[in-house]
Amino acid sequence: MVKKLLLCGSAGWIMEVVWTGLNSFFAGDLKMMAHTSLIMFPIYAAAAFLIPLKNALNGMPVFLRGVIYALFIFAVEYFTGAFLKSFGICPWDYSGSKFNIDGVIRLDYAPVWFIAGLLFERLIGGMPKTELNTKKL
Repeated sequence: MVKKLLLCGSAGWIMEVVWTGLNSFFAGDLKMMAHTSLIMFPIYAAAAFLIPLKNALNGMPVFLRGVIYALFIFAVEYFTGAFLKSFGICPWDYSGSKFNIDGVIRLDYAPVWFIAGLLFERLIGGMPKTELNTKKL
């Protein structure tokens, strides 16, 4: 489990650095400066606890799994963001976004969380077994 926690935390950091670096580039920063916070590591590492959810979704269509993961990520992001915000240490603030809820989640990030959820699914234990990928050829 420690290996999966480290893997998910590291993967989350890498995704965030790439995301913020690309956002900087598209905002005109040719240096593509990126950023994250040490606080984010345990939040991303918590994706390792998706294993029971992944097992429950075993065999479901990829679209449905992605939607469920996105909803789960929104919930975690909302509650961790609200908790951290209550101490004045939330590393993100989406207040400027038209689609924000309490400044801690952005509904327009749903496609990002959809893809991230499927990526974390792979990191924590591969694709769910389906009839197609369990048949021997």
